Parts: sequence; C-alpha cells; structure tokens
Amino acid sequence: MASLEVRRSPPGSRRELEVRSPRGDKYSVLLPTYNERENLPLIVWLLVKSFSESGINYEIIIIDDGSPDGTRNVAEQLQKIYGSDRILLKPREKKLGLGTAYIHGMKHATGNYIIIMDADLSHHPKFIPEFIRKQKEGNFDIVSGTHYKGNGGVYGWDLKRKIISRGANFLTQILLRPGASDLTGSFRLYRKEVLEKLIEKCVSKGYVFQMEMIVRARQLNYTIGEIPISFVDRIYGESKLGGNEIVSFLKGLLTLFATT
Repeated sequence: MASLEVRRSPPGSRRELEVRSPRGDKYSVLLPTYNERENLPLIVWLLVKSFSESGINYEIIIIDDGSPDGTRNVAEQLQKIYGSDRILLKPREKKLGLGTAYIHGMKHATGNYIIIMDADLSHHPKFIPEFIRKQKEGNFDIVSGTHYKGNGGVYGWDLKRKIISRGANFLTQILLRPGASDLTGSFRLYRKEVLEKLIEKCVSKGYVFQMEMIVRARQLNYTIGEIPISFVDRIYGESKLGGNEIVSFLKGLLTLFATT
C-alpha cells in the first residue's frame, strides 16, 4: 500500500490539511456532459484548482453526448487553456446513457484511480482530497460520497424531490442491503481495476447504473468507504431527472432485487 503524505498548513489558513498524491498515483476524472455549456468552465476550473493546490496528479476526461448547446466547443476551448495532457475530449455523436459514457471514458483513462462526478456543479471538487485520504487510510476499493451521513446534506431541492430521494434510498436499503448509506449517489472514487471489473458485471444503464455498481461491489466483496458530502442542486441548466428516469429506477431496483 502506497504511503500518503499529509501536509499541514499554518493554523488559521484556509486549508489546514492538504493531501499529497503518492508517487505514481494518478486520478482520472470522468465528466459525462449533456447541455452543460455554462457549468463546464466552472467545474473544470474548480477541479484544476483543487488538484493543483493538493499536489495531485490528474486528468479530466470530458465525454460529451452530442450536446446541441455548444458544450463540445466550450470543452475544446478549455483544452486549449489547460492543455491536452490535463483535459481529454472523448465526445460521442448522440446521447447514449450515463453507464456507457463511463465505459467510453475509462477506455481512455491513464490514471490508476477513477473519479466519477456530475458536471453540473452538484458535486464540489473540494471533497476530492478527502476521498483520496479516506481511500488511503482504509485501503478501500471504492470511496463513495454520501449526503445521508455526518454533516452531509442536500441544498436547493424542493420538498417533493427530497421525499423522492429519501424514498428511493429507503427502498434500496430495504430490498438490496448494499452496505452503503447512499446507493444512488454519483460522486465516487474507484480503483481502476475495480471499476473495470464492476462494469463487466453491470447490465443497467442511466441512473440505475450507479445503484448496480454498489450492489455488485458488495457481491464481489470489494470494500467501500464513505465521505459525507454536500449535494447542491444545479445552478445553470435543467435537471435531467424526470418521470422516465423514476420509472427506470423502479424497474432497475426490482431487477436487482430479483437477481442479486
């Protein structure tokens, strides 16, 4: 197990604790996008800032699914700004689903760890050093963000969406007993070889994909650590969670319950 170097800043400074990437470790961030023109420059800037301040070796892989709003053009400009060694563009011609976006992006990842997160600013990159520290401390195969533990939480959701989220998580805990408090979360760190193995086993697409990943991880006896995170509703653009996604979630839940 690689050692973890922790650097402490002077008391009272903005970052009292910094994590340094062990020599040889590299973190590949997979960012699937669809109509994220306004959000993409902000999330990429925050990622670069977090990695640079923490001394972590990284790359950001943007997988755009043919966004009609010009997201791909924005991504190309970001690549010119930050460099093609840090920003990799791996677009697809049309919207093909979240699970296949991760598969597509991982084919081009050169890091030995993979970070998945949303590109709409719902997940703040400031938590990434905590993910890495947690992984090293417990030698976990997966570290998942949760807003159901500790000081984690959700901001910007109306009561209806909070009830749907709580209800979905309650059902998954009762039916699947996944060994993780937030089964539907999409902010996670994986060992690359673990993610590759899980993807081989998973058959779901879309939002159910995230849920199945944790269930399969439990089946394969992979270890899972959790970090409390704050989930903030998107500032720009429209949520992609609709009636079709809810129906797909329920179908996927029943399928997993019957097959796991």
